[in-house]
Amino acid sequence: MQIITIIGVVVLVFVAYLYFAVRKMKNVPMVADGAKIKVLNDKNFNQQIKSGVILVDFWASWCAPCKMMAPVLNEISEELTGNNFVGKLNVEQYQSISAKYKVRNIPTMILYKNGKEINRFVGVKQKAFLLQHIQKA
Repeated sequence: MQIITIIGVVVLVFVAYLYFAVRKMKNVPMVADGAKIKVLNDKNFNQQIKSGVILVDFWASWCAPCKMMAPVLNEISEELTGNNFVGKLNVEQYQSISAKYKVRNIPTMILYKNGKEINRFVGVKQKAFLLQHIQKA
């Protein structure tokens, strides 16, 4: 009987921890887009991905992992040179583009080279990982 009580307490503590962690993440304020981040929309999307290498972040304002990626993407955008850049597309505002590229989870980052998708990353990724893939493109 004591084992069941101990397991019950451990599970309860774990669930409480998850609940408060998720609440805390959802209340994290959005980080402003860096100066070199290109904000994409339905009018400029195709033109922006047409040439060069672009990492497009598909995100939403309510998405806690998206908020976690924002500072990383700002740093990456500052390090890119030439025809390489980072773009962001709000999936709530531009659902048709998200559907066209079959974005089902966010954050999803799609790496395009001259208009063609060459790689896709879902979830939170580290700066070094993303830079490595951009440099290989």
